[in-house]
Amino acid sequence: MAEFVGAVDQGTTSSRFMIFDHSGNEVGRHQLEHEQILPQAGWVEHDPIEIIERTNTCLQQALTKTGLSASDLVALGVTNQRETTVVWNRRTGRPYYNAIVWQDTRTDRIATALERDGKGDVIRRKAGLPPATYFSAGKIQWILENVDGVREAAESGDAVFGNTDTWVIWNLTGGTDGGLHVTDVTNASRTMLMDLETLDWDDELLGFFGIPRRMLPEIKPSSSPTAFGKTRANGPLGGEVAITGDLGDQQAATVGQVCFAPGEAKNTYGTGNFMLLNTGTELVRSQSGLLTTLCYQFEGQPAVYALEGSIAVTGSAVQWLRDQLGIISGASQSESLARQVEDNGGVYFVPAFSGLFAPYWRSDARGAIVGLSRFNTNAHLARATLEAICYQSRDVTEAMATDSGVSLEVLKVDGGVTMNELCMQIQADVLGVSVSRPVVAETTALGAAYAAGLAVGFWKSTDELRENWNEARRWEPQWSAEQRDTGYAKWKKAVERTLDWVDVD
Repeated sequence: MAEFVGAVDQGTTSSRFMIFDHSGNEVGRHQLEHEQILPQAGWVEHDPIEIIERTNTCLQQALTKTGLSASDLVALGVTNQRETTVVWNRRTGRPYYNAIVWQDTRTDRIATALERDGKGDVIRRKAGLPPATYFSAGKIQWILENVDGVREAAESGDAVFGNTDTWVIWNLTGGTDGGLHVTDVTNASRTMLMDLETLDWDDELLGFFGIPRRMLPEIKPSSSPTAFGKTRANGPLGGEVAITGDLGDQQAATVGQVCFAPGEAKNTYGTGNFMLLNTGTELVRSQSGLLTTLCYQFEGQPAVYALEGSIAVTGSAVQWLRDQLGIISGASQSESLARQVEDNGGVYFVPAFSGLFAPYWRSDARGAIVGLSRFNTNAHLARATLEAICYQSRDVTEAMATDSGVSLEVLKVDGGVTMNELCMQIQADVLGVSVSRPVVAETTALGAAYAAGLAVGFWKSTDELRENWNEARRWEPQWSAEQRDTGYAKWKKAVERTLDWVDVD
């Protein structure tokens, strides 16, 4: 009898396959990074072929390392970097262009024109999103307008679009030989093309971007026993497994953190930071620069909505210290280097490499390090980088409290950066609330597994999932209120220095 659930987690810097048991414990994993392609300033791309090849390798290797086979998996869930856009030929399976990553800013003119032409308010009302470079629709438009032959192929039905969940599912279910062209409500809600009330593609929004409807995948619930097909027997798993869950990565982490009740929130620390607050079946429209988005939908049940604060650069700022500046050799060294100093020495680092996301939504912003003196060292910069992660999260929690009336008493955290204990202590200090990390910190993959397992009855209810959640570590605030207020005021001054740097027509 099958006793495990698998989860494909196709992320911004890597792809991995994880296997979980009924208690939500990790049984095995394999993970591989893929290349970050940076053709010019502000452009970020991935090779979709490399992504699917590495995903397939992760599937094979995780099973090999654990001694399991496809028959041991009751179901498979998929989660993914959201908004990252792939357009490919359904007949050949070849992408027309590299995947344009969510961090990419080449579509700033498209976003600015939408706002200038008065279409921004329509997008906010229908899709819950501001016109921004972040989301998929502008990226699709750019490919249609700039890559030869794609417009004609899209009109004829040969060129199709998907975020990376759709690309992975299409390939796993057969690709050119009958692969399913599907997505779920959470990923569809990140495109600027789906109406939040109807949960369907909207013709007026499609018209804003000149996108043919036939390019788009069919929208399904996030958890369904039949919506996403089965893996091919001759595929990387070596057998048929039902794909029964599909969630964008931040929504998956919300499910993995068992935030099933309105008012429950989590913050995921990865390449960027993403805080989601469950608002239940009520669609709450933000007045404070947050996104209104789908949280999840289980088949046969109403959609659950969320408010989201999306931050573009957090963990990737640590990666920048490693790869571009060379002041650390690995991400973990950022903690030991930052511990060499007691505070930031007056240095503030605003990593607005892709502009600023929530709650500012300023594509004209660029990164800045301010407050430098001869006294400062690389340790102060490392400390300022960790503080930037935490101050950006405070920006979002302030907006969330304004919109929802909910003040956090404890923040549930997950993702790779939560292994940095100094960073989590700083987060508690900056927010003035407790910070709680679960035993299974990789809740993105776990949430995809939960969605898949619920669909086939492996877990009977969300109450059963709550019983799996256990706290591993808690951090309590140590700063005084004066320290907290002074630090945040200086952070806000630093943010002001990043604005109006890039001229956007």
